[in-house]
Amino acid sequence: MPEFEAITPASHGGKTWRASPGYAFAAHDAVAALVMPEIPRACLYLPLAFAQVDDQYAPVAVQGLAPGQNLLVDAGGRWRADYIPAAYRAYPFALAQAPDGQQVLCFDRASGLLQDGPGGDGQSFFDADGQPAERITQILQFLTQVQAGRAATRQACDALRQHGLIAPWPVRIQNDAGAQDVQGLFRIDEQALNELPADALGAVRDAGALALAYCQLLSMQHLQRLGALAREHAIQQTSAAMRTPTGDLDLEFLNSGGTIKFH
Repeated sequence: MPEFEAITPASHGGKTWRASPGYAFAAHDAVAALVMPEIPRACLYLPLAFAQVDDQYAPVAVQGLAPGQNLLVDAGGRWRADYIPAAYRAYPFALAQAPDGQQVLCFDRASGLLQDGPGGDGQSFFDADGQPAERITQILQFLTQVQAGRAATRQACDALRQHGLIAPWPVRIQNDAGAQDVQGLFRIDEQALNELPADALGAVRDAGALALAYCQLLSMQHLQRLGALAREHAIQQTSAAMRTPTGDLDLEFLNSGGTIKFH
């Protein structure tokens, strides 16, 4: 589990950090949370869906067809798609909300990428004047942009929900045990979207949700690639591990303790 702590001169002034050599940290994420600014590009390479978190919906990239399975990360930790969700690109950094409401930059101590002093390929958190290093400033700016995109994402998803445009997405896969339904995913109800009255369609458009809806529908074609990766994955496993685990996709990391968090 991640152990994020706030980055301060007192706690990190004499320490360095290394970039993650790959994406093994995401190897058990069946889905990854997305925000609006990245949706148009993500839909060109990844199957997108909606996950229900409490009483809200959030767009996600579908990365596996079984709990704890990310088919886009190979055994060496390499990413196997042409788009990497923003949720992973700043790892092992993340933004967290301080008690006073301010957003603070944090580092995952459990990543194994924190070093007690300079050496090797380690990068400093702060410069000689005690100011954030240039790379740290860039990471903070990127995460701030991602955070800003969440408000627009919630607004768009709320508009889709209010107009009845999100429906369950029954995904059926074939494995050694036969047909299995993957539960917990939602998609755009294309028929309901086509039948939407003009005033409602305008409200959906004004909320920025129309583009999200069409991107999700367009992306569904990429689910076939996940099926091919799943078959390849099964071939590489021992006979005892070839059976796809049953159960719902694990969406809990969207709600607590995960790479990206919706409040």
